[in-house]
Amino acid sequence: MQKITTIEAHTAGEPLRVVTAGYPEIPGTTILARRTHAREHLDHLRRMLMLEPRGHADMYGAILTPPATTDGDVGVLFLHNEGYSTMCGHGIIAVVKVGLDHGLFEADPDSIRIDTPAGRVVARADVRDGEVRDVSFRNVPAFVYRELTVAVDRFGDVPCTIAYGGAFYAYVDAPPLGLRLDPENSHELIAAGMAIKRAVAAATELRHPTGAADLNFLYGTIFVAPQPGNHSRNVCIFAEGEVDRSPTGTGVSGRAAIHHSRNELGSEWITIESILGTTFDVRVVETLELGDVPAIVPEVRGRAHITGRSEFWLDPEDPLGDGFLIR
Repeated sequence: MQKITTIEAHTAGEPLRVVTAGYPEIPGTTILARRTHAREHLDHLRRMLMLEPRGHADMYGAILTPPATTDGDVGVLFLHNEGYSTMCGHGIIAVVKVGLDHGLFEADPDSIRIDTPAGRVVARADVRDGEVRDVSFRNVPAFVYRELTVAVDRFGDVPCTIAYGGAFYAYVDAPPLGLRLDPENSHELIAAGMAIKRAVAAATELRHPTGAADLNFLYGTIFVAPQPGNHSRNVCIFAEGEVDRSPTGTGVSGRAAIHHSRNELGSEWITIESILGTTFDVRVVETLELGDVPAIVPEVRGRAHITGRSEFWLDPEDPLGDGFLIR
């Protein structure tokens, strides 16, 4: 009987299941190599933790590893219903909260160096009375990749902006498509987001400027709309039709790159809402060239909350031990 223990948390409504014990050691000299090993050799455990009956279609998780760099504090792999993401902003915020509050790793709260599949992320924790409050992080470089228009059944021609903020997304204005960015419309958003994702993936080849082939995939579709009281609202449909409850940390990073490229954003903070009305703040802290691509370093700020502990058992005789997915 295999046992895996976790601490449960959420960031702006988006869950994060942080593994604390019971997971096999994941070899690899880089986090990308560890991601490949986990995908090829340990995927039954991802399915066990993310899918039903222990998880659900929109579950998200994290496995902490030793750092892959000499000056790193911790490494992390992120899990979801389809596989393993390359970066996750809400996950970084929750990992810092869970990790520091429960002593899962040691780090200077003012400079927490986290190795992710997409590269180095540096976080800062606002600690008050021994408890992590807000968390901000400087993400991997974000950039605009290209503009294109794809044909999608029901909508016709859909203009998209492809940008990278730790993962590639297709950003789409929701109002021209008649889409409302609220929880009651989630099933329609899933259908539209997946249709656009498939159309964009078929229409363009993605290449990250660093040459890392494992980053060259379209993670999801992000619908954008104006939002009274805040800058705008994001709804991200990612992986196999997951709906991000948060504003999406990598997603708002890509948004910052888009707005900076249009001379609409500098070092000032803007606040972006989620489908629930929860918020992340984002700003541009640096500009640089990534290969021959103009890029920015975005900083994202948000807050996570711990919701409990779990202990999961895997019975070798359980015919559904690997999990299943019904939406």
